[in-house]
Order: sequence, then structure tokens, then C-alpha cells
Amino acid sequence: MRRILLALLAISTAGAIHAAAAGGYPYCLRGCDFGAGDCSFYTYQQCLATASGRDAWCDANPSFHQAREPQAVRYSRRRP
Repeated sequence: MRRILLALLAISTAGAIHAAAAGGYPYCLRGCDFGAGDCSFYTYQQCLATASGRDAWCDANPSFHQAREPQAVRYSRRRP
């Protein structure tokens, strides 16, 4: 029973880590050595510096969703 619980815990933890790594940053390092990619770069230049000298390239992270700036709410003092 303990083995089953430990296996389920490991699977759920691995899924959570993968989801966090995929969606957190705007740029990913891709290539033969990186499997699904290393999406841990804030800027394209950071990614390029890490890819330098390797069989790798940089790409936009398709799972990245940039937060929008909140828009000001305008209230009218006039009553209808």
C-alpha cells in the first residue's frame, strides 16, 4: 500500500513540476539535449547565451501567458 501511495505522489509531483516549468517564462531552450525544452528564461538574450556552443536554439514558450495590466475602472458621478 505504501508503494502505491509513494508512486502516486511521485507522479503528481512530477506533473506539477513540469507544468510550472513550461508556463512560467517566455522563452525556451530547445534541442537534442533538452527533451521537451528548458523554459526558464526571461529574455531571448539569456536563452541565446545558454544555447551558445550547443546543438540548441531558442523559441517562444507556447504555454507562457503574460499577465495583462489591470485597466482603470471609470466611475461616473452622474446618476441615470
